[in-house]
Amino acid sequence: MQEETRRVRGKFLTKLRPLFPGYLFVAIDSVKGGWRAVNSTLGVTRLVSVGETPVIVPARLVSDLMLRCDPDGKLLPARTLQPGDRVTVINGPFADFAASIERLAPDQRVWLLLDLMGRKTRVAVDPEQLRAV
Repeated sequence: MQEETRRVRGKFLTKLRPLFPGYLFVAIDSVKGGWRAVNSTLGVTRLVSVGETPVIVPARLVSDLMLRCDPDGKLLPARTLQPGDRVTVINGPFADFAASIERLAPDQRVWLLLDLMGRKTRVAVDPEQLRAV
């Protein structure tokens, strides 16, 4: 799950939303080929496949995503932000704005340069409000 802020009737609402809505990751033994049972399970539309073969998501990718989650399953931002990185603000009044990181402050704030109405504007945000582009 990840926090997402949307403007609804002039107000900003932040809700937890699935990172991959409508998808379920399953571990299947590719040698035994038990994927047909999953594909015929009630509620499963279809497996993501190339031709007739299901696409294998690297286990490392799934485990890395799980390690970046808090105990409630909320995805936490990567902590490898650097000045000059392009990011998207994921919640708050600047949600969905693209920006570049100007500097990282010692008080755990990130200073961004946002392009607002044709001008560069400096804004400080919490790193948990950012997603790398």
